[in-house]
Amino acid sequence: MNAQELSGVIAVNKPQGWTSFDVIGKLRGVLHIRRLGHGGTLDPMATGVLPVFVGKATRCCDIMPDKRKCYTAGFRLGLTTDTQDITGEILSQSDKAVARGEIEELLPAFTGDIMQLPPMYSAVKVGGKKLVDLARGGKQIERTPRKIHINSLNITEYDEQSREGTLEIDCMQGTYVRTIIDDIGSKLGCGGAMTSLIRTRSGGFTIDECYTIDELQKLADEGGIGGVILPTDRVFEMYPSAALDERCTGLYKNGVKLRPDQAGFTDGGIHRIYARDGSFLGLAQLINGELRAVKNFY
Repeated sequence: MNAQELSGVIAVNKPQGWTSFDVIGKLRGVLHIRRLGHGGTLDPMATGVLPVFVGKATRCCDIMPDKRKCYTAGFRLGLTTDTQDITGEILSQSDKAVARGEIEELLPAFTGDIMQLPPMYSAVKVGGKKLVDLARGGKQIERTPRKIHINSLNITEYDEQSREGTLEIDCMQGTYVRTIIDDIGSKLGCGGAMTSLIRTRSGGFTIDECYTIDELQKLADEGGIGGVILPTDRVFEMYPSAALDERCTGLYKNGVKLRPDQAGFTDGGIHRIYARDGSFLGLAQLINGELRAVKNFY
């Protein structure tokens, strides 16, 4: 497959120490294509699922419908840091003993809709400036708590001697896992910091589908990279589909707004639209009785 014809999604297992942009930079060299984007930034210390969009699929970046994220996070109680993880400067330490049961009693308070204060070391913008840039300049500014949603939060491992353990977190986009750990530590009266983070699900993709950078390099060298590129419509599986006949496919591609009977559905929700030959055309919905494109991918 010619590099310029590549289009779709590669599920990458981001390595520790790399930024999401480092991954894009590396894959531009591996794939010999510049048109790449990613879905959901991961901190350098984190590993795990990073959907990378190739070619025309980069149009997905700002419209991914699946906002659910899953993480496995390591934590250590008895300290706080300025970054809320072990890469930061230690702000406080405590010798307070904490039993597993004490942590488990707190977890229900951190599930469902909760308010979370964005950490200073984050990409959240206030007044047009990223908080992380202000934090690196030694500044602390007032922030407004934001509503987030935690589907489930469970402690899977905990050693009461070292006060180290692991949490499984199923949440929605916009959640800062290290802040959850910092808040739990605060409630326990001893502090807490994140020690590791693996994203196991993002954008509908799971860790089991991911390839490492080394694996992708090997596949590219052997000419097999096209076999791991997932189809673009995989991103939109949660939407119902509609197939157009040959005539309506041509009309749709020419920008003609089809009627409900031509579109094959009558509700106003977003649908995946397919051509007569089964190829994915894009997303569209009925507005005022006319099929209008939300985003095209042909």
